[in-house]
Amino acid sequence: MDGMDAAGLASFLGGHAPFDDLPPETLAEVAGAARIAAYGDGAEIVDAFEHPRQELYVVLDGHVDLWNSRDNARPDERLTAGGVFGFSALLTRRSVGPRAVAVGATTVAVLPSSAVEPAFSSSGGARFLAESMSRRAPVGDPSYGVVDELITRVPIVVGPDAHVDDVARAMTERDTGYAAVDVGDGTYGLITDTVLRRNLIVPGLPADTRVGDVMAHPALTTQSGDSAAGALIMLLDRQADFVLVVDRDGRLRGAAAPSDFAVSSTTAGVALRQQLTRAANTDDLVERARRVPAMVADLLSRGLPTSKVLAVYSATVDAIVRRALVLSFADHPDLDLDAFTWLSLGSSGRREAVLSSDLDSAVAFARDVEEAERQRYRKVFVEVERVIAAAGLGIDTHGATASRPPFSRDNGEWRQAARDWLADPVAGQGAIMTSLLVDGRAIHGDPGLPAVTRVFADLRSHPGTMRLLLTESLAQRAKLRSVRDVLARRGGTFDVKTHALVPIVNIARWAALSVGSSELQTTERLRAAAGSPMLPDDSADVLVEVFEVLQRIRLRHQLSQRERDHQPSDIVTMHRLSPIDRSVIGQAVREISAVQKRMDNVAQYVPTDEWSVVERQR
Repeated sequence: MDGMDAAGLASFLGGHAPFDDLPPETLAEVAGAARIAAYGDGAEIVDAFEHPRQELYVVLDGHVDLWNSRDNARPDERLTAGGVFGFSALLTRRSVGPRAVAVGATTVAVLPSSAVEPAFSSSGGARFLAESMSRRAPVGDPSYGVVDELITRVPIVVGPDAHVDDVARAMTERDTGYAAVDVGDGTYGLITDTVLRRNLIVPGLPADTRVGDVMAHPALTTQSGDSAAGALIMLLDRQADFVLVVDRDGRLRGAAAPSDFAVSSTTAGVALRQQLTRAANTDDLVERARRVPAMVADLLSRGLPTSKVLAVYSATVDAIVRRALVLSFADHPDLDLDAFTWLSLGSSGRREAVLSSDLDSAVAFARDVEEAERQRYRKVFVEVERVIAAAGLGIDTHGATASRPPFSRDNGEWRQAARDWLADPVAGQGAIMTSLLVDGRAIHGDPGLPAVTRVFADLRSHPGTMRLLLTESLAQRAKLRSVRDVLARRGGTFDVKTHALVPIVNIARWAALSVGSSELQTTERLRAAAGSPMLPDDSADVLVEVFEVLQRIRLRHQLSQRERDHQPSDIVTMHRLSPIDRSVIGQAVREISAVQKRMDNVAQYVPTDEWSVVERQR
């Protein structure tokens, strides 16, 4: 190599990310596969918008101007020695840029994809990608907001009795870095190059060994609909090669590796989320959490769909709550963090929390936690809630909070309570409690512990309860003005949550229950129930569109309030909105009202047992 031999290049690479996490022997292999290229001032090194290259470029000497967007007149950044570019196109195999031009005499190392894959599979490489995306404007499709959208191929799934050599051959033929092992008990194992090296080659096992004997089990998993950012944090924290993506019924959808997040616009705030998960104390956590609204504003300004912005925000709120739990219980070492599961309820449980949202919560204790001990836990939960409130998140201490006995029971008590609510939804606010709990999502502890949601899976076999829940769901009517508004002469304001969004949320929750769907997000519930007798496709499509538009108006309004140091609220002043937004709100209310009236009519004239379809053909 001109000007630098392989040993010198290996030493140089070892001092710069993402290669600084590689062992010496791997660095030597990377350097041995490289070629050195020199460019004069103004020479184009690569234009990955036009021609995606399967090569990575490292600046050895000189400077390189980068355009991360093809439409920018000026470069987005200038790299010096050690700067790395070309990884977005290399990892995604798409024309996502950048364009690179030499500034003055410049020398770069050009590394083939086969040589640099180990760098991006390492934890250091994953962090390099996350930090790079947090500094740069997003490239490629901005819709990469949830982990599902990072899945690009059908997964290889084998049984535990498959032979390693057959699985390795299939992985090579399909050009994929993993195979999932369906253990048969609802969990999955994982086979990767790292697993084979550690569990097969090093011990010297034969190639026809069963994969069940060498797999990594249980595999790291995330749920369909989870944010890409949350999945990336999970990968980084666990230093894993892959995270498997499963739906709410446990079926495998695919997998994501750290390199798949290179084009995810949601990683723009990943540095902040990592800081939240590693806050040293509660003061540190509160200070960092105060930066979250700015992250939300940034994501919205990038053009990310509102539902995905709110999913990222909800994942960040989850991180704050988890860290608040850990830090608060650190002062009470005699209490076990594993003795309970913390559930997020309401909008946070649905991953639809906004800046004005109160964080509803519940706890499911393990059976061996006695009532006297629970009282001690509840006192710590009060401390947790204070930390969360100091972090700028809403807590209604008189509402659904884990520190209150009705919302902190053991698993058996929750199961019995759910059965009682199904049998008599009027007693004990059963309908209200049902609505809260079916939106529940475990964010700390054993996700399999809470049995209450499994009881509600049988809701369709209780027609009387279904009818009552429908009545409750339709009770909150969509309207532009309430009687209270008229009496208070507040005709110039509109409560976007109470008078528009809550009616959609209630419809979606009931409709999803009626078809046996376990989806949580409102738009996904509507899509799951679309085509059912109570919610035809056109009604579902209208509500999905209306919900997304109204949430965007609501979020923009709250961010504007934050900029003026006002408390975020759901009350918008109509004359301050654009004429288009005022028109959109009026039309949205009419559309929601029309769906509610239709559902009323169906409930009056169609037998209850015909409202839902137990087995739906997709």
